[in-house]
Amino acid sequence: MKRRLSTAVALGLATLLSSEVFAQAADILEEVVVTAQRREQRLEDVPISVATLSSQKLDILTSSAVDIRFLNARVPSVSVESSFGRTFPRFYIRGLGNTDFDLNASQPVSLVYDDVVLENPITKGFPVFDLERIEVLRGPQGSLFGRNTPAGIIKFDSKKPTQEFDAYGSLSYGRFDTLDFEGAVGGALIDGVLSARLSLMYQERDDFVDNIAPGFEAEDQLEGFEEFAGRLQFLLTPNEKFSGLLNLHWRDLDGTARLFRANSFVPGTNQFVRDFTRYSVSHDAGGRNFQDVEAEGASLKMSYDFGSHTLTSITGYESAEILTQGDIDGGFGASFIGFFGPGFIPFPAETADGIPDHDQVTQEFRLQSNELGRLDYQIGFFYFDEDLTIDSINFDTLAGGAMNGFAQQRQNNESWAVFASFDYEVSDRFDLIAGLRYTDDEKDFEAQRTLTPFGGANTPLLTANPEDSFVSWDISGTYAATDDVNVYGRIATGFRAPSIQGRVLFGDTISVAESEEIVSFEAGVKGRGLDGKARFNFAVFYYDLENQQLTAVGGDANFNQLINADTTNGIGFEFDAEYAATENLYLTVGMSYNDTEIDDPGLSIAPCGGGCTVTDPLDANGFAIIDGNSLPHAPELIFNFTARYGWEIFGGEAFVYTDWAYRDEVQFFLYESAEFTGDDYFEGGVRAGYGWDSDGHDYEIAIFGRNITDERIATGGVDFNNLTAFINEPRMWGLEFTARY
Repeated sequence: MKRRLSTAVALGLATLLSSEVFAQAADILEEVVVTAQRREQRLEDVPISVATLSSQKLDILTSSAVDIRFLNARVPSVSVESSFGRTFPRFYIRGLGNTDFDLNASQPVSLVYDDVVLENPITKGFPVFDLERIEVLRGPQGSLFGRNTPAGIIKFDSKKPTQEFDAYGSLSYGRFDTLDFEGAVGGALIDGVLSARLSLMYQERDDFVDNIAPGFEAEDQLEGFEEFAGRLQFLLTPNEKFSGLLNLHWRDLDGTARLFRANSFVPGTNQFVRDFTRYSVSHDAGGRNFQDVEAEGASLKMSYDFGSHTLTSITGYESAEILTQGDIDGGFGASFIGFFGPGFIPFPAETADGIPDHDQVTQEFRLQSNELGRLDYQIGFFYFDEDLTIDSINFDTLAGGAMNGFAQQRQNNESWAVFASFDYEVSDRFDLIAGLRYTDDEKDFEAQRTLTPFGGANTPLLTANPEDSFVSWDISGTYAATDDVNVYGRIATGFRAPSIQGRVLFGDTISVAESEEIVSFEAGVKGRGLDGKARFNFAVFYYDLENQQLTAVGGDANFNQLINADTTNGIGFEFDAEYAATENLYLTVGMSYNDTEIDDPGLSIAPCGGGCTVTDPLDANGFAIIDGNSLPHAPELIFNFTARYGWEIFGGEAFVYTDWAYRDEVQFFLYESAEFTGDDYFEGGVRAGYGWDSDGHDYEIAIFGRNITDERIATGGVDFNNLTAFINEPRMWGLEFTARY
């Protein structure tokens, strides 16, 4: 561990020192204000490793109707993947995440959208549009944000209504007849008292993947979608003391479920087979592949300024429904009928998962002091209640898709917490912050299989009622080394409440994972340089995670099992920087190194059931021993950069922008295997256009490309039937017009 620590520090210092190559500059960067500690602060003053994405950068990265997975490797130490396609994103920060594909899966990365925590993974896939910024808080945030945040938080902040009239519209057309519209309009409804903002997004793409399975041939059958989402906000400010913000939002997605591709790999390697192509599949259930998602929610944020203190109330409601059905084996036929392919298909697998009922209610009260002197504080109360029903369905593909299996899960999750955070100004240059939170979490769960595939026995009603409480805390100090550079240190704890895996469609038991608890140590330096033309953020960290909740996905059945690892360690660094090199050239760069290791000599899991080449040692039962393995979907190295060059011409500005993201190889599962190893990838985008002003209005026309080198890699796999993979998005290009008023 000492060697790993010294290596990480050395790499981090080398990266930090490399920022000294920044030479002459002509522009001053705008100040970045974040709310990572539930109050507005300069980015440099926050003793947390924080990365931000501005609205301007988001407009570029989300070109071509991409979904929330665009964040993958675009922020140091952040990965995103999904086996559900455009919904159910699985987030990883510093290697910590959850590969579980069940609709009840909990995640150690918390997503907070407009001050409301989104717990169910379907709600976390809400589209990205008309945002002010995204903040990524790396490391446990157990005091101010509470439950289930041992890895960190991804925080989305929408653009809010103002009294000034503001409107924009952006429309693009691209490959595969992709349409992408985003727009908003806002302003005063009652001068000085009431304002509103309506934000809308519409995206569609035609099917472009052929089905070439014998007897099931169809051109352009799969991968299309249509999605509509909106947000309506009202801001009431009758006086200088009170504000009330009502947020109504909704989403409707109708599209194709994730495409699984049978026997994609050459056995013994992770290389695609010779005839592999992203533009065709061989599915005998392709005509029944679909995904429907509906989500809606509302929140009310009210604040009253008493002068010395501000009282804030945030009430949230979220609801989501989904039904998704797909060909899980990724091929056609089965070996026992003598008609199958591509490759060996031992048996067909066609399933659907759905949430017919879901309701989440949250309430937070927070009292914050307002510059009382050397000591300021926040105290608060948080309540969370979620009711969830999940349907799991199996189909007999060889009988034309007749339903032959059904299981249902029902869960109520209730949690509450009290918290406090204190900020003490020890001197003009040194601040000390300490936080404390008590959380109580309880789940009532039941599951039952009432129709068993292939005529087996049903299950009795299975129940679980885990409950736990935890005291999380953090302490940090920030020292102003100069007027432009701060150094900080932080020790923080966090936990994830007990989780339940009750996907009993193919199993007869439910599993419960105990709470996981983390202690994280972090130190960093933040600041501005070159007379305000450069900004940087550098952090080194080490964490020790006890009882980590892990999911043994797949194995020899389409069934997940929760387990706890004794200890998991992580060590690494993060570096973010931006630089206004000249009046014309703007650069950003990000880099992270994460080394994770499972430390549990007695821990072993069922390996793949689809003929993969397991490289871990096996125990007497033939299970893979995963002690010493890195975490799945946890790349050691992430690197990204952007560059924008603009020049004045014909009274406007022409510009060229490019962005690139690299991550090295990852394992898809807890065990290591030759086939289910994701190759490293380097994916880039480009945008070139012209912007001009006319009568005080801004216009822009641009061409863009995403994945411009047409990188083709497997981003995940299915391991219980054959060497099944799913892959990244193809190269996209298009033309976009934007008008702002």
